[in-house]
Order: sequence, then structure tokens, then C-alpha cells
Amino acid sequence: MILSVTLSKPVKNVEEILGSPFIRIKIKRIAAAGVSSSAQYFCEQFTEKQVFHKKISESELESFLAEHAGTTFKSCVKRCETEEIQILANKKGKITEIRHPIATEKNSKSQPVAGGINFTNQQLLNKKKSYILEEGKAVPFLVLLGIMTADGRVVKARYDKFRQINRFLEFVDDILDDVLDAKKAAGDETPLRVVDFGSGKSYLTFALQYFFSVVKHIDAEIFGLDLKKDVIDYCQSLADKLSLSNLKFAVGDISEYKNENVPDIVVTLHACDTATDYALDYAVSRGVRAILSVPCCQHELNLQLKKGSVPAGSALAPLLKYGLIKERFAALATDAVRAELLEKRGYSVQILEFIDESNTPKNLLIRAIKKAESQPSCEVYEIPLLSELGANLTLLNLFKSR
Repeated sequence: MILSVTLSKPVKNVEEILGSPFIRIKIKRIAAAGVSSSAQYFCEQFTEKQVFHKKISESELESFLAEHAGTTFKSCVKRCETEEIQILANKKGKITEIRHPIATEKNSKSQPVAGGINFTNQQLLNKKKSYILEEGKAVPFLVLLGIMTADGRVVKARYDKFRQINRFLEFVDDILDDVLDAKKAAGDETPLRVVDFGSGKSYLTFALQYFFSVVKHIDAEIFGLDLKKDVIDYCQSLADKLSLSNLKFAVGDISEYKNENVPDIVVTLHACDTATDYALDYAVSRGVRAILSVPCCQHELNLQLKKGSVPAGSALAPLLKYGLIKERFAALATDAVRAELLEKRGYSVQILEFIDESNTPKNLLIRAIKKAESQPSCEVYEIPLLSELGANLTLLNLFKSR
């Protein structure tokens, strides 16, 4: 049975074939409600700006793969219970199928579960969500950070953090091929460089190091920057304890950061208020290939709106009448402006849900991939939304070369 499928590298006329310009499709099996239930699948279809969700049946999945795997999408990775199958097509249209066996549970004895239904250990294993960092397999940095026990069990109280880390790595995995292809096309043979601005306690910084080095076996250099010396000293001591020579940390201000080695990926997670804008400005002014940003504490626009600068009779006036709504609207408007500016600077932009809102209200992730033909520019752009609000966001207009 198919557990998950990822289709990528679409042909140029994918919109004519499927009705939308999908760049990637991810499909995962939903555990059946009972033994007799037919398998159902959750399908995520990604365009450059949107994500579409739907459920499909097993027969619909098989029909879709038969028609589009290796043809409409030149790369397809299909994970089954006992093997992983890669379906690849070259420039001439030749399709190659590569199979890799997957280790299964040795003990397949049936175990009773609620309702009196018996499942084998392997069936129970398949019911668990598939994570990039697997449960049951000790990950050194997660053990040191208190998220896992030494035998690989996730600490119950830290499960939300475990899910958050894996969700972030899924976002990175989705754009990794694009970044590596761009490096290759540019003849860039240097290690993959990643800078994490406002790295804080660095759960995700360590996760990036492990993902690139251990999971993907990619030569990478990861750097974390934060204002708090005690936090940076602690993170660097953990990196040294784990002998992670390609992971470094330093104390510094994002607005003053300079390095002659331009990173391939810039990460900024919960950098407060305009610190996010300094990080985005650094990235776009240097033509960084990919940006992943989870903004936080978007105060600047909200403070300007408190001055009553919105034109009288504006259609936006009802959104600014109540304090709580105005605060949330200001945060969303700020991120919308950031996305708009990134697009105008030559990036393909998506705004995605980072983690469930019940875990953190700061759950929007801006993911931007630099288009191959775009070049850094000093041009400053007018954003209609800001004019409508009567706002003048100095830092949000930092998107020009320093």
C-alpha cells in the first residue's frame, strides 16, 4: 500500500494539463477508520502563491500516478510499506524507476487495540505520522535539548516542539532541490550556506545542521546570530559538545551583519518586529536563493495606525475600529506588504501555516524562492495598501541595496 507520494519538477505546460500551475504535490495516507475502510489520502497541491487541499481515494491516487508520474511531473517519490520508489524522467523523456527497500518491524505478531481489532506491529507503525526526524531513533541534539530521551522517545511535554521542528524541515525539504539546482546552474561548488538570524535557543538551527549533514548528506555550513550572549554561548557549547564543526554561532545585530560569503538560504524565525525586515533586506540585497521567515511582533504599522492616519471614509476603516482587530489586521497587512515587496524583487512567494495556531499564534511562514532570471535592484516600489492606510513604513521599504 502507498503511504506517501511527492511529485515535483513539473513540465512547462502543467497548467494546461491540470488546470493550475502546480509546482509540487504532496500526498499522504490517512489511517482508515476500520479494517474494512478503503484507504484515503490527503493531497496538498502547491502553486507559487497558494496551497490547495483535498482528500482522494486509493483508486484516484493510483489513476493520477499512472497518468502523471514521470510525465507531467519529472520526479516522483512514492513510499510504500516495504520500499521507496523513485520515478524519474530525463530531458529526453526516458523514465527510470529506482527502488530502495525499507526496513520493517521484525515482530509482526498481532496486538489488540481499542475496539477488539487486531493490528500487527507494522500496521501500528504505519498509523503513526511519518516525520523527517523519526520517533524511536535517538537524534543527538534533540536528546541534549531535552526533547528526546536517550532511547529515542519524544518527551510528552515537548511533543509540540518536536512537531514544530519536523514541520519546519518539511518546508526546507520542499525548496532544497530548487536551491541546489540554482547553485549547480551558477557553477557554485561551495558548501550550502545557511544563516539563521535571531537564532535564539537554536532548536531549528541544530535541526538544519542534522537535516543537511545526516539526513541529506549535503556539505553545508550553518551560522546562527542572536543578540543574547548567554544564549549564544550555550548554543556554541552544545555544538562543540556534539562536535559539529559546520555549525557556528555569534553574538550580533541583524542590522549590522556583514559577511563576504553570501548565504544560499536565510532563515528568520520569530525575529521581533523590524528585525525581520533587516533580515529580509539583507537577503534580497544579496540575491539569497531562498528565504524562510516566521515574523513576530509586527508593531510598526499598528503604531502608525493609532495616529488616525487612515483617510476618512476608507473601506478599511471598519478593520481599524476595534483594538484587537486592528492589531491583528496590522500584523497581517505587514506580512502582506513583505510578501509583495519580495515578489517585486524577483522572488516567488508563498505564505503558509507554520504550525497549528493552538501551539503559537505566530504561525505564518513567508517562504520565498529567487527566480532564476531576477537580479538585485536598488529600485524602491510603491505599495497601494500602504497608501490606502496612509502609512509610511520606513523599515519595510528597506528593500534596496545598502
